[in-house]
Amino acid sequence: MSRRAERLVGAVRRLPVPEGTYAIGAGLVVVGFTAYVFQIVAAKRLSDSDYAALNVLWAIIFVVAPGLFLPLEQEVARALAHRRALGIGGGPLVRRAAGLGGALALAVLVACGAASGIIVDELFNGHSGLLFGLFVAVISYYVAHIVRGTLSGNGRFGPYGLMQGAEGVVRLVFCLALAAAAVSAAGWYGLALALPPFFAVAVSLRGQHGLLLPGPPAPWSELSSALALLLLGSMFAQALSYASVLGVQILAAPDQKELVAGFITGLFIARIPLLLFQAIQAALLPKLSAFAAEGKHDDFRTGMRRLLLVVGALCVGGTIAASLVGPEIGKLLFPTKWVLDHRDMALLTLAATSFILALTLAQGLIALKAYGAAATAWVCGIIGFVGTVAAGHDLFLRNELGFLVGSGVAAVLMATFLVVTMRRRTASLGDLVEAIEHEPLEL
Repeated sequence: MSRRAERLVGAVRRLPVPEGTYAIGAGLVVVGFTAYVFQIVAAKRLSDSDYAALNVLWAIIFVVAPGLFLPLEQEVARALAHRRALGIGGGPLVRRAAGLGGALALAVLVACGAASGIIVDELFNGHSGLLFGLFVAVISYYVAHIVRGTLSGNGRFGPYGLMQGAEGVVRLVFCLALAAAAVSAAGWYGLALALPPFFAVAVSLRGQHGLLLPGPPAPWSELSSALALLLLGSMFAQALSYASVLGVQILAAPDQKELVAGFITGLFIARIPLLLFQAIQAALLPKLSAFAAEGKHDDFRTGMRRLLLVVGALCVGGTIAASLVGPEIGKLLFPTKWVLDHRDMALLTLAATSFILALTLAQGLIALKAYGAAATAWVCGIIGFVGTVAAGHDLFLRNELGFLVGSGVAAVLMATFLVVTMRRRTASLGDLVEAIEHEPLEL
């Protein structure tokens, strides 16, 4: 490891981290690693068109589930922790959040049912079993995110991390069992994606008591007055993350359908730095939020600067590595489906790491409660993706550039909004201090 890299790692370690972040980070690493093994096994058993359809389901699940339910999970955790600090039971709050999440899940199910014909024919290559997997996944991830928020808000970080790890392990075991049985039907692998959260919830709740203590009624405002903006930003962020998967599937001509699987395998290799970033995010961003809440602006700036240095090193290193050896690694892992060259991998990895940069800056804005600014940047990123794809002709290149432009637009806007917001907060604090110093205190 170079001296510069050692200094960056040392800077990260000097940031104190809140309780439970290592358990959660470990769970994220396990679920991320098992996801890649799942991809490799599924690619070996499924045809190119079936593998592409399965990954469209993957993309939809991980746009809808985190997009809709992750902000709700985070708000449940925050509000429950606040109640716990005051000695107030959080049962009514969780039930209120579960009702809202259930309404969101039902709306998605109704929309998918109404558009079932288009979804099956255009996105799932005629596999109705994948549509069933989508229905199951919406319900399972709704339940999982509510439980995660409840565990986190009650300080049960060990079970939270166990839940994430168990989800990945169960998914992988299910997939390996299908492969061992020589199953080649895409619908079964769709169920292997959709069912594991139910098992993970059961594992994490085993032996847990006192999670839903009685307390006063929970008004909607207790979850957050900005929940709609959080949901909007989260949905568009997840959509941008997987937009290129949906783009190649929708835009591929009939004679290009077999190539879609090759693009998807390349995208998963390019997203490896995102897996590494998740552990960093879990360990550091909660502390940045605490700095912002406590008005420690200098500490917040220092923490953001260190985090951005680590992310920058990850982006540069990941892009260089993917450009040099990405195709060779891809051919080794996906020998029957790999079609991308060095240029493709360079663009995809640069786009994925630019997305990581935008995501990091977005978390800084959220920590400062600038929810509207973060949502606006993600919306503009989607517009950038769509505009770039619409202007292109080559199936792969237009989606690679679309992902890169969209992520770049989002990152630039996030950085601009973050600088402006931090300056305003610092100026407001300075004005307050000056007023206190010059005005007499009346009792």
